[in-house]
Amino acid sequence: MDIGATRADMDYIALQQGRARPDRPAPWRIGSALAILLVVNLFSLISVDRAEAQCTAQDGLRRQLAVKVDPPAPRSEIPVSSAADVLAWKTIRIGTFTDTFALRSAMSAMGCGVGNAADEILARPAFTLSRKKAEVELVAVSVAELGFQGEASLREIYARAQQLGLALAPAEIAPQLRLQYLDQPIGEFLTIGMEPIGTWAGEAVVLTVANGGAGLILIGQDGREDAQISAISRFVFVRPGSSMAPETAAMAR
Repeated sequence: MDIGATRADMDYIALQQGRARPDRPAPWRIGSALAILLVVNLFSLISVDRAEAQCTAQDGLRRQLAVKVDPPAPRSEIPVSSAADVLAWKTIRIGTFTDTFALRSAMSAMGCGVGNAADEILARPAFTLSRKKAEVELVAVSVAELGFQGEASLREIYARAQQLGLALAPAEIAPQLRLQYLDQPIGEFLTIGMEPIGTWAGEAVVLTVANGGAGLILIGQDGREDAQISAISRFVFVRPGSSMAPETAAMAR
């Protein structure tokens, strides 16, 4: 059974951002899409091996009860002037899987949801894995922090991020972040600033690491250059020059 969302992966994200995809008839409601995501994820919980699962809603609740987590710091909407102004958010490891089959098996074993569009992207030839293990430093910024108000196109967001000195992330960052970001708060959706990958039908898709309340999931979002993104949406980019071999990283600490 597919443990991800239905074909509404990208529609659900669009609705979260207060917009509907132009190729869908309007009356989708956020409540309906959320209900679909919740039901599908709840069914997925039944089939997950409890000895391995770490991405389910129950696992997240147990972590929150077991570990006292400080409330997140208030997010600034003041535009940043350079990459140096953006604090490092998280460092993750890449190059830890020999092939995409091993990667997808690891996500399944941990009970991480994968939406249909995201699952298709992971199987596309354009989705590749690093052949060398390395640690990559990530930053997370909102569209507002990049200097936009209201909405901005994906093209504008990427251009602004690169102008500030941030780099687009390799596609591998998305599933690796999903596996390594187990304490993601409920309601957070982080879009990976990556080159879009086309589905078999030719739809451009970027990947989003999310916690919609029913477990941790990886889903697809509209990756067209002119896709309009809300100013409150947050993107993950790479801090240039931060990638290093794990052995080197350990010595640097």
